[in-house]
Amino acid sequence: MPIHRSCLRFATWKVAITATGMIAGCGGGGSDGTTPAPTPSLAQRTQAAQSTAASDTNACRSIKPFYWEIGDATGTLASGSTDAASGSPTYTATTVMAVASASKWIYAAYAAEKRGGVLNAADIKFLQFHSGYVSFDAFGSCRFTDTVNSCLHKGSNGDYTASSDGKFNYDGGHMQKHASLNGLGSLNSVALALEVRRLLGTDIALSYSQPQLGGGVVTTAADYARFLRKVLAGSLHMNAWLGSSAVCTNPTTCSQAVYSPTPPNENWEYSMGHWVDADPTVGDGAFSSTGAFGFHPWIDASRTTYGVLARRTTLPGTGFDSAICGRLLRKAWATGTAR
Repeated sequence: MPIHRSCLRFATWKVAITATGMIAGCGGGGSDGTTPAPTPSLAQRTQAAQSTAASDTNACRSIKPFYWEIGDATGTLASGSTDAASGSPTYTATTVMAVASASKWIYAAYAAEKRGGVLNAADIKFLQFHSGYVSFDAFGSCRFTDTVNSCLHKGSNGDYTASSDGKFNYDGGHMQKHASLNGLGSLNSVALALEVRRLLGTDIALSYSQPQLGGGVVTTAADYARFLRKVLAGSLHMNAWLGSSAVCTNPTTCSQAVYSPTPPNENWEYSMGHWVDADPTVGDGAFSSTGAFGFHPWIDASRTTYGVLARRTTLPGTGFDSAICGRLLRKAWATGTAR
């Protein structure tokens, strides 16, 4: 499986970071006789990330308040909570919130565990959103008391669209149908959470506001970070699937894409329940699963650090504002220089 595609695709990004001595696992560097800049210290990285998150002049300004955290497989390395206007909520590592589409990475990881790490062709088609099940109403059609199947059968949620079969179309219907086909149909919200935690780890506290695989998870930044640390450590099979079989997603530049919520001027890719920040101009190769309300978890392209940017807006559709801020935080951390 092509798990190291990012090592080839993000040459511009990696040349820039290699000067800091940061990149590991993709080779190269140092052959031109130049002396690499010193690797930033933890204190320098932390200060750079803190300044970037707090800035009133970059892309992070518009999404305040939020909580951010960066760490590695062993634990949290730095974190902080930004302030906003008086009366705004203060988000912390333990703030419970709906994470919307950040649920997709969790379900894909569950599917990988259930298959013992060996996803079949049908799994891949559903998890990379090529199945044709693209009519799911993610907001309001399902209730806490529903089951996976009753949610799927409401309205047009389970409708199949032949014209989207084989093409990328970002929609929760793919995962809902996949779960129904793979033994989860009878589970309600409580039973679904128990089943997902059974395979991902009971140390990860999460629940479902409705039995919606692609968007129903309620959790905290601390618990999502626990999940990401397991992926980084390789204790979950998702580690091997990071970036694997990634497909193009921008309908304006890719004939095999129908719909994507990503910025229309950027070319992201999609792997197993997660995005690859693959734009050749501004992308940094990170893996992420951004939620519509602004929850943005990631693993960096070198697969050595994770991050969580946690917030909860009142209206959906602003998630990728968090992704742009997250990109700045990653760059600040990698270089030790505020952005």
